[in-house]
Amino acid sequence: MFVDSVELTISSGKGGAGAISFWTEKFVIKGGPDGGDGGRGGSVFFKVDNNTDTLSGLRGRNHIKAENGRPGEGRKKYGRKGKDTTIVVPPGTTVIDVETGEELLDLVEEGQVVKFLEGGKGGLGNMHFKSATNQRPTYAQPGLPGITKRVRLEMKLIADVGLVGYPNVGKSTLISTLSNARPQVANYEFTTLTPKLGVVHVGEYDSFMMADIPGIIEGASDGRGLGLEFLKHIERTKTLLLLIDASNYREMQYQYETLLVELQRYSETLSKRRHAVAITKIDALSQDEVNTLTEKFLADIGLKPNDTLKQYKADMNYVSYGFKSDFGTTLPQKEPLFVLPISSVAHLNTEALRFALGDLVKRVETQEKADSEEA
Repeated sequence: MFVDSVELTISSGKGGAGAISFWTEKFVIKGGPDGGDGGRGGSVFFKVDNNTDTLSGLRGRNHIKAENGRPGEGRKKYGRKGKDTTIVVPPGTTVIDVETGEELLDLVEEGQVVKFLEGGKGGLGNMHFKSATNQRPTYAQPGLPGITKRVRLEMKLIADVGLVGYPNVGKSTLISTLSNARPQVANYEFTTLTPKLGVVHVGEYDSFMMADIPGIIEGASDGRGLGLEFLKHIERTKTLLLLIDASNYREMQYQYETLLVELQRYSETLSKRRHAVAITKIDALSQDEVNTLTEKFLADIGLKPNDTLKQYKADMNYVSYGFKSDFGTTLPQKEPLFVLPISSVAHLNTEALRFALGDLVKRVETQEKADSEEA
């Protein structure tokens, strides 16, 4: 079962109490205090593990608690430290304080281990309170309490390219064609009910990660359909590929602008992601019809056709709009980096799209690296 959000109460362990004890031994009349210290309570850690892909293992666990420290004992014996608790989560998990809404941790790196809650300190035994004026102390410290927090864990997929489009636009078919992912594919809307990840190989040594989410409809940012629940899974993506259905009853310009509006309403940051456009299901139309529709779509959004995408060996001479020469600068939200008609079923231009996206991901990474070095 795919679970991407859970609420938990997490507590670190309480420190053990210090002991009140006096040394009593044959032939030793006044042995003095010998109460040992209590053990520290167990701490709570988060660990990122690539072998975990959902939060389903935490579902139903309402309270996760580290072990309390053991109390001290006589003969200056220290109490045992409480066992730590490690919560294993998939990469891309965010820890949010339920009460304040504050983001406490953002866990993205494989193998990352972060201490979340420190265990309570153990109390001092009465041997620490002996003095010239108090040679028989009957006082020891209690252990400090642990820390309890109510948190919400949210998992957001980490991918290089996120697929965005209306339901039944061909996202699942495309990701199954380009990658090793095998999502359910059927001819009805909302076939995809959970996000899917796939690795797309570009050549022998290069690859990038692609994420598919359920379809977005008008009003998704207000909770309609499944889009709002899963839009968070493309928040971490570096680029977006908007899929426009050429055979849909909705005009292509309307589909495109609706998707941009819903992305902007959901997240201002997400709406500024660099994006490209793939016009899908062109196998249902003739080449002349595809060219006419594509030219109209480009004109509607203020672009002109060019042939710069021919370097990616497109299968057929469809109209396309290629990379801009000023790539890397801030582009208008409405302007895609390229527009390419494709058919995932007939494998038309899918290889061209694979290499175009691979090049786009590399360019974005290079630009981000340059921006970070300048900062």
